Amino acid sequence: MSQATVGVLLREWRTRRRVSQLDLSLSVGVSARHLSFIETGRSRPSPEMVIALAEGLDIPLRERNTLLLAAGFAPRYQSRRLEDSALSPARDAVARLLEAHDPYPGVVIDRCWNIVGANAAASALTAGLPDELLGPPANVYRLSLHPDGLAGRTVNFDEWGGYLLHQLRRTVALTGDPAVRTLEKEVSAYPGVEALTARGAPPDATSLLVPFVLDVGGGQRLSMFTTLTTFGTPLDVTLAELAVELFYPADDASADLLRASRERTGQGI
Repeated sequence: MSQATVGVLLREWRTRRRVSQLDLSLSVGVSARHLSFIETGRSRPSPEMVIALAEGLDIPLRERNTLLLAAGFAPRYQSRRLEDSALSPARDAVARLLEAHDPYPGVVIDRCWNIVGANAAASALTAGLPDELLGPPANVYRLSLHPDGLAGRTVNFDEWGGYLLHQLRRTVALTGDPAVRTLEKEVSAYPGVEALTARGAPPDATSLLVPFVLDVGGGQRLSMFTTLTTFGTPLDVTLAELAVELFYPADDASADLLRASRERTGQGI
């Protein structure tokens, strides 16, 4: 690729992050003039400069490799398969997280929110859904927003679905990932999803978090909130793109329901 290509890519990332040339140059420790020359292709950045600029713009590891290739250098960050023996300590840590979280649901997701791991409680939530939604790979956004998925059982779909759609579109804006953009276009075409942003219910002023309220049958409702856990200082693309989403009961009744279901079935809801 030409030297100008890396400059174009850097300018696109800087624009996406809404950072001026001056601010980026100050944070990285180079002159604004030199940064301008890199962006226009008048100067060729060293691999160290590419990495420094990528750090300053908080660019994901996968896209840092793309920048290095565009500048004429070899990628620096490996992208191992999740089953690779080198990732064994990370897999063990994730497995312990999921096991310890039982009887509450927990899933492991990649950069597109495809589910690459789940505990029994999470698997029980999607039991009975159509095979085409269960994958492989199952995807959190498809499962949550498709009318044949959990959307039909989500009591507060306008609120929860609107939150999910906002998060997905925010990810597209921040990363420009074509795979995530394709996913956003797909789920936006689902019946009932297109108008979510316009008609989304205002959040309950008494709530601390947006809950996920699911009708589990028998007149019972399960209300949960979620957290996301990622690895600190990853140097592998696969590891950098993994996250663990853990669901917690939002009230005592939901906690009792999850524990009782686990004791009764050995799996959960």
